Amino acid sequence: MNLLTQILHLAGSGAVAYITARNIRDTQTRPNMLAGFQLAESGSVPLLEALSQRAAEEGDVWLSDRLARHAQDEKRHGQIFAHALKQLDKQVIDFTKLPKKTSQEQQRSPFFETYFEGYTREDMKPENISWPMFFASTYTLEVDASKDFARMANALPDTDTASANLKKGMLAIANDEKGHAAYLLEAMHRYLSPVEVSQIVDEWRTRKVNAMVSMVTNLVQKSGQLPNLVQDGVPPEMAEPELAANAS
Repeated sequence: MNLLTQILHLAGSGAVAYITARNIRDTQTRPNMLAGFQLAESGSVPLLEALSQRAAEEGDVWLSDRLARHAQDEKRHGQIFAHALKQLDKQVIDFTKLPKKTSQEQQRSPFFETYFEGYTREDMKPENISWPMFFASTYTLEVDASKDFARMANALPDTDTASANLKKGMLAIANDEKGHAAYLLEAMHRYLSPVEVSQIVDEWRTRKVNAMVSMVTNLVQKSGQLPNLVQDGVPPEMAEPELAANAS
């Protein structure tokens, strides 16, 4: 990264750490944060499962196994966040019941539009995605996520059961994300030379910084208003006593 990108990275990371810690501590803003995390973690499962199958078909058992474990971890992470929402008597909003335009606006992400700029939906399909591109782009997100989740967990109070349980779950998630980053880095070294690994990691770090700037700009334009991702109530499938949606 050049000097300006490094400065923006440090500034952006600090700002994100402050905002997310504040929002996860505040019980008024916590549900929307949890819903966003649930959607992100659960939403990655189909891609990871499809990529695991592709790796198996290509004869890469090592990669197929790790992608399958990654998918299972993300599924469990989604359950942890869903359970945390349940404790607040909240659930992710049902996008199918929103007007079409509103639903599209809710799901549009300026962050990911910038992060994956230049790549089409066709490029991102499991059967087409470039392995090095997938490794590097996901590695960058996982490295940062491991640190972000740990910071947020440590910002949570221990004064109530819901916060204490969420803290435990988020620390477990942070550890999982660290493990994901490790296997993705190893995968890059299996496919690329050390110089190429350094170059592609640098490229996606720069993309991440640009995506954060895009996200902040969009937020400022909307006067800091985040899209609503939650509604009152508990999903029917979670109405039964305790799902295995905790870190233990």
